[in-house]
Amino acid sequence: MRTTLKPLLLALSLAAGTAMTAHAQPAPSYALPNDGTLLNVSAEAEAKRVPDIATLSAGVVTQAADGNAAMRQNAEQMSKVMSAVKAAGIADKDVQTSGINLSPQYTYKENEAPKINGYQASNTVSLKVRDIAKLGKVLDALVANGANDINGPSFSIDQPEPVYDEARTAALKKAQARAETYAKSLGLKVRRIVSISEGRSGGGARPMMMAASMRSAKAEMDTPVAPGESTLSINLDVTFELGR
Repeated sequence: MRTTLKPLLLALSLAAGTAMTAHAQPAPSYALPNDGTLLNVSAEAEAKRVPDIATLSAGVVTQAADGNAAMRQNAEQMSKVMSAVKAAGIADKDVQTSGINLSPQYTYKENEAPKINGYQASNTVSLKVRDIAKLGKVLDALVANGANDINGPSFSIDQPEPVYDEARTAALKKAQARAETYAKSLGLKVRRIVSISEGRSGGGARPMMMAASMRSAKAEMDTPVAPGESTLSINLDVTFELGR
């Protein structure tokens, strides 16, 4: 007696470290051959690179008895910081003002309404440093020229697409190998790829926080910085058509 394989749809979640599951899917929108079987495979791959861009924020916080004085002092100090940024060779396109703030400072006493005792002004810029080897010197120059509010850096890859392509290729090979394994176990062959959907993640390394007030601008050594590695990952959901 000859057994025929009827069309069916297998959804197999094959991501590493997860159990295999199978569940029904809606009818496909394309014509599936009578002897065809659909197999959905998930596969993930990563690619790593040493980051080549550091992003940080640098700013000035000043306080004075009145708002006008706080802003004037801030502008004077921030002007020196911006000159240091330019002297460090950071291009204008890599410098962007991210926030300017002026806020009252209050004195609080029990059973009394808060009273304004002064004003705090702040001005912050976001910077991209494209020569990470010079990042320590840049940080020190910022502090030496009046920056007293520094956060970062976070690290990233300037041209991530070639790295994502490497991860894509590896993920697709994984998916194809798994499809071949399942097809063989079912006595079938992989005919073609029906569809591919993609998800991605990564691109940044964990930021290092630096407290400017904790470092002397007169220190002999540059501020040490370790960029580490950035990991980019691709997750593919690939649907294969199987048949005899």
